Amino acid sequence: MGLLSDPNRRRALINLLTRLNTPICVVCFFAGVAWFMGLAFEPFTLRTYMSENAMGSTMVEERFPAGERALATGREFAAHKKKAGGMPVDWLIKTMQDRGLEVFTQRFSRTLPFPDENKERYMVKGTNVYGILRAPRAPRTEALVLSAPCSPGDENNQAVGLLLGLAQYFRGQIYWAKDIIFLVNEHDLIGMQAWLEGYHHTNTTGIDWSPLQGRGGSIQAALSLELSSNVITSLDLVLEGLNGQLPNLDLANLFYAFCQKIGVLCTIQGKLPRNDWDTVTGYGHSVQTMMLMVMKQASGRPWGDHGLFLRYHIEAATLKGVNSFRQYKTDATTIGRLLEGMYRKLNNLLERLHQSYFFYLMPSLSHFVSIGYYMPAFGLLAVILLLRAMELWVQLSSPPGRSEDDSQSEKEPSTGVLSVLTPLVISHLTGVALYTLPTHFQEMAVEHFPVSETEAVVLTAIAIYTAGLALPHNTNRLLTGEGTEQGWRVLKLVAVLYLAVLLSCTALINFSLGFILALTLVPVAACVTPHRPKVLLASIMVILSPAFTLLFSVFFFQELQEMPVSFQEGWMLFLSVISQGILDHYLYGSLVYPLIALLVYPCWLLFWNILFWK
Repeated sequence: MGLLSDPNRRRALINLLTRLNTPICVVCFFAGVAWFMGLAFEPFTLRTYMSENAMGSTMVEERFPAGERALATGREFAAHKKKAGGMPVDWLIKTMQDRGLEVFTQRFSRTLPFPDENKERYMVKGTNVYGILRAPRAPRTEALVLSAPCSPGDENNQAVGLLLGLAQYFRGQIYWAKDIIFLVNEHDLIGMQAWLEGYHHTNTTGIDWSPLQGRGGSIQAALSLELSSNVITSLDLVLEGLNGQLPNLDLANLFYAFCQKIGVLCTIQGKLPRNDWDTVTGYGHSVQTMMLMVMKQASGRPWGDHGLFLRYHIEAATLKGVNSFRQYKTDATTIGRLLEGMYRKLNNLLERLHQSYFFYLMPSLSHFVSIGYYMPAFGLLAVILLLRAMELWVQLSSPPGRSEDDSQSEKEPSTGVLSVLTPLVISHLTGVALYTLPTHFQEMAVEHFPVSETEAVVLTAIAIYTAGLALPHNTNRLLTGEGTEQGWRVLKLVAVLYLAVLLSCTALINFSLGFILALTLVPVAACVTPHRPKVLLASIMVILSPAFTLLFSVFFFQELQEMPVSFQEGWMLFLSVISQGILDHYLYGSLVYPLIALLVYPCWLLFWNILFWK
């Protein structure tokens, strides 16, 4: 404390940090990147363990016997689905009733803001069918959910058959202390969103749905099942939910523990676990797995039906059956026993899962990285912004000798305030236009240009984004005279602090998104000044802008999935990602699109304005 209380020592410390500001910033940036890359090295990670005492042992005997019968039910479901041209509602109601469930339906409809060309839909109407197995040994105040989406074509028929088989088997057991809800939802995430809103009596996304006639207790946990083949070689665990939310780590630990017990081959991000962590190949495999999780989490979209449960504080995950033509095979009976064991353990819960981590990364199913390990990587990048802000504050507090221009600027303080306030207002108005206009002007664009409605939305967003690059010229036209040297420093100080707060809040909610944005925006914030070569620095800023970050992420994600694409294919994927991001926001409440449009892009425009400061 003496160092900070003594004015002379404090001044010496500030001078030292100011003099070494740039070297320290460079060291912090590379240290942050190195820290993050080191997270995938197994000695630096923690081994997974069960924190919830009620699920600490897998000593239960799984007896589910009806795997082949479940597959036969799945084939029958497929035949009725093909005959009905969609969800076979009447057949499902009768089948669930025959298995002793209380069966209810929910109708829903949703008009999309613009057509979803990936799934070829605009006016969506459907029906959810669910059956409730009432708990015979409890007051029915809690519930578990097992869901299977009714997918188009031949997809996921086996999952519906296994769900119905488990319903029949569970009906004959007497140890259930929680209601178990068996849900078959139509139109994937839209149907699941309608059912969850109806169950919790909320309507946040504008879906029209009929009230639920039957209800169980408070939902404690949920699993979504996706099986599209009679032969399964492995089960993939999908954790990433809406806005980067993750379920409690104990749910993943429970899945891994039963896979180990029963002998089911399990993966995460489609990657098998490896034991050669001390080799370059093994480390690369862990990095690839962890980076896939980071990219999926940063997207903010739900990667399975489970992703919508998380916003209601319901721990949920998706189990996806994979047929990769390996020699190892798993039959439906084994998968049924795995689900039986997991639900019997969840049935023992006395309270919601809360004792393990909610913020983590997983380089493999057997190891994880907690928030205390990965946040320093972001912190090292955020320190750069604080150091730059301190340097600017020192420069503003101790300006050089006054000139006539400075004296004139002191006589007209309103001009200095206006030179800082105007870029802030114009930048955020551009962000508001980027957020609102693409969906509102789509009809006008379709009338005047030969494009579809979806293309009109995406191209309008790109046009507004590009038009924002003219911001410095618009700002200068609104200002009388030229900006002062102090003016751009004040604007940069505001922009740097704004970016530091924005990235910190983002990283607390969605670390992956915050870290990716920090990797590209922090160098821009640290380096931009109006006194450096504008063409070179402008090119670097455009490459590190949010749009190019998204474009690079598309190619990087394809490389991580070992599915490289050409530039033309990557560009089409880039356009598709933009349209899906906007749709995810309006359909499910994803916050990535408004975050980029209303906050990140305007902040980047402030630095762009500083570069062209006059």
